[in-house]
Amino acid sequence: MNDNAQRLSLGRRQVGFTLIEILIVVGIIAIIGGIVANRIFGGQDRAKWQLAKSQVQTLAAKIENYELDNGGPPAQLQDLVTQPSGAEGWLGPYVKEAELKDPWGRPFEYRNPGQNGKFDLISYGADGRPGGESWNRDISNHD
Repeated sequence: MNDNAQRLSLGRRQVGFTLIEILIVVGIIAIIGGIVANRIFGGQDRAKWQLAKSQVQTLAAKIENYELDNGGPPAQLQDLVTQPSGAEGWLGPYVKEAELKDPWGRPFEYRNPGQNGKFDLISYGADGRPGGESWNRDISNHD
């Protein structure tokens, strides 16, 4: 065999990837993709929970404004949007309709009178059920 034939023969053996090399690369890409997805979706839960916490505090302040204007807290959250009968000091609307829902699209729970104060305002977190841990834990105006 001459030198050119030998080089051609070596070149043919080294062309392309083996199945194992391809599987290793695909595995590495899958692991990196999983880590990135976990960071993105985990960050979304954290952001929604923090937003709900902020919304509860802001809405509680709006309820207190209503209370100062009318002599008591509203009977229901809808009273912050539309003037109820008998609320002569009403200076609203105090909030927009959309502000009565948490970041997960569920209405805040409002209790008047409250179990922990004049009123209770609660978001049940990501799972929408009382209790829970992490992003599923409840958010209250008394936290």
